[in-house]
Amino acid sequence: MLVSQIELLLNYSNRFYNRQFLTRKTAHHDIISKMDNYLAERFKSMAAGIPTVVEVADHLRVSPRYLTDMLKSLTGQSTQQHIHDFLIEKAKEALSTTQLTTGQIAYQLGFEHPQSFNKLFKRYTNLSPNQFRRSFN
Repeated sequence: MLVSQIELLLNYSNRFYNRQFLTRKTAHHDIISKMDNYLAERFKSMAAGIPTVVEVADHLRVSPRYLTDMLKSLTGQSTQQHIHDFLIEKAKEALSTTQLTTGQIAYQLGFEHPQSFNKLFKRYTNLSPNQFRRSFN
């Protein structure tokens, strides 16, 4: 009987936790825009490394788990996927507008190894960075 009471309490807690994402959509859109602004500023300043989920959550003053749950409820993506999408858009912009090598672009975006950049880019676009660049020429 004690186990069933605990299970009931956990179910109510889970429903309450998930309901907040449905009732506070406008506040959450503000967090998403703050996150996008932070990512844009972070890439402009050329800070070292790729931003992590923990770093972004700390900047927004929320927990990493909360940020991921909120993003999943609104966009269907995790925080890591959102960061990767931002990286890919920056990479596409650089590939289509500059003559930098893919290695230089990878280092500018914070990758330690250009191969990691190539692998991520190919996973999201189904094209290598060089193939993507050739499609513009």
